[in-house]
Amino acid sequence: MSDAGGPKGGRGAQLKHTGLRPGWTTGACATGATTAAYTALLTGDFPDPVAITLPKGQTPAFALAAEELTGEHAMAGIVKDAGDDPDVTHGALVRASVRLLPAGSGVVFRAGPGVGTVTRPGLPLAVGEPAINPVPRQMMRDHVAAVAERHGGSGDVEITVSVDHGEEIARSTWNPRLGILGGLSILGTTGIVVPYSCSAWIDSIRRGVDVARAAGRTHVAGCTGSTSEKTVVAEYGLPEDALLDMGDFAGAVLKYVRRHPVDRLTICGGFAKLSKLAAGHLDLHSARSQVDKSFLAGLAAEASAGAEVAAAVADANTGLAALQLWPPLGDLVAATARDEALRVLRGAPVQVDVLCIDRAGAVVGRCAPR
Repeated sequence: MSDAGGPKGGRGAQLKHTGLRPGWTTGACATGATTAAYTALLTGDFPDPVAITLPKGQTPAFALAAEELTGEHAMAGIVKDAGDDPDVTHGALVRASVRLLPAGSGVVFRAGPGVGTVTRPGLPLAVGEPAINPVPRQMMRDHVAAVAERHGGSGDVEITVSVDHGEEIARSTWNPRLGILGGLSILGTTGIVVPYSCSAWIDSIRRGVDVARAAGRTHVAGCTGSTSEKTVVAEYGLPEDALLDMGDFAGAVLKYVRRHPVDRLTICGGFAKLSKLAAGHLDLHSARSQVDKSFLAGLAAEASAGAEVAAAVADANTGLAALQLWPPLGDLVAATARDEALRVLRGAPVQVDVLCIDRAGAVVGRCAPR
């Protein structure tokens, strides 16, 4: 059990149970660097350490590893600490250069050395945009606005994010295949890197099921991350101790629930990730399974989408792009993933339903419990 006063179930309790140290996303580091650089532009001094506020209210402080100030721009750099997660960007130096712009310009983002540029559709950013994802962009905008209010600035700035050796590091990621060229993506929806040691996290999933059952929960949800948790809570009003942070370990949830059943299991996650479950993969990590567009094309063809649509789906850049080409794929993937989950459950007395979501948490596919 967790310590008195601590969370007894859900994501927080699972992380505490693993004993693993969380880290910070590239988006959090870029936000810290931006905050420090813009503060220096307005005041002449870099705050060191620099504190930021993450989307869920945490307030980490980062030491600066680099700083530079001229009359027209300021640059600050933060070394990314990924905690105990085996993240390829652990130890990378994330820099943000901030330049003042004329009033009314707003916040403009640029890709510096080591940060990629989007060259193909199907991502949450337009072609030609720097690969700085929507949540980190909003975090940077919010912190620029706060610094401007505190120190009398206009908030009109150009932010250039760069990562030392980022282009080299990106060769170990899926960015080149996704059409993100020139470097890494600046990522993060919570600002926190949740570390995944396979054995420790699977053990925490089992503990989460045990806690839910002990609390008398008859409906639990296996979620791939914080966005899917929010969606499940909005859809079903489930309490914290009914939420299982399964991460990429769908198989671990299903196999343990098979031996320790609950009345109903909802599986919720991104469309692309759950398309892997639909295709028979129980480990959804990008290093161990990939979105199979040919499989998606087959689902479309079986549903009489037509040869032209099926061919377009097979040629899509990403799973999200395939869904945008033919939206009925959402419900098809949900139903097929449910059926795969039932196969793994081997007749255990558990009803399963699946919710597929987009990056913003909107439901793009669902199926009835069965």
